[in-house]
Amino acid sequence: MKCPRCVQRIHRAASLCPHCGFSITDADARFGGEELRLRCLTDSAGILRRGDRERVEEAMEKISKRFPQIFVAVYTGALGEVAHIRQFGFWLLNRSAFEDVPVEKPNEAGILLTIDPESKAAGMVFGYLLDPFLEESDTFECLSRAHASWLEQKYADGIIRALAELESILCKRCRQARRDPEHFQRKVQPPAMMGDTVRRIRAGHRNESVKQTASTREEVEK
Repeated sequence: MKCPRCVQRIHRAASLCPHCGFSITDADARFGGEELRLRCLTDSAGILRRGDRERVEEAMEKISKRFPQIFVAVYTGALGEVAHIRQFGFWLLNRSAFEDVPVEKPNEAGILLTIDPESKAAGMVFGYLLDPFLEESDTFECLSRAHASWLEQKYADGIIRALAELESILCKRCRQARRDPEHFQRKVQPPAMMGDTVRRIRAGHRNESVKQTASTREEVEK
């Protein structure tokens, strides 16, 4: 994985970045340490109209139905500095309890797309259960597909394009996994890692350990 702050490559078992010392505690200090309760589509920036929201929700639901083990979330909001979007996405996926996601789906199986229309940046992060199926270049490709639409402030169109590319990549990886299952099989249980303080408590259920794996260029100037 790459550190959300300095973007240096670190071992996924690291409790903090050996290069800059970043950990979930630093993200809590910047964004807050309380658990958040959000819906999968949270448009805090107000960039989606009613018709747009319905289209985006349909695209999100399409992925969830095709891949019932995972879920997709989209968050829009003003984050201040562009450089913070990596840290914010990491923190949000760790600290959020998504109200419209079944409790049996942990945040480790989530994919989060974050858009900051003010700084014209976007990022995508995913939980460690997606590690065998997604790579950093994949998240960058998803964001790149949305770039042209976001330049024209067609945010819903861009999100749908990004999610369509994500679905295509996941389908491709599933086909590859059927041909070569050993390549995708997780060899060991995930160790403690930078994001293992995640709390998602609903009906007495607690899930921990969400890892941030951002694209190499997860910030896309719209």
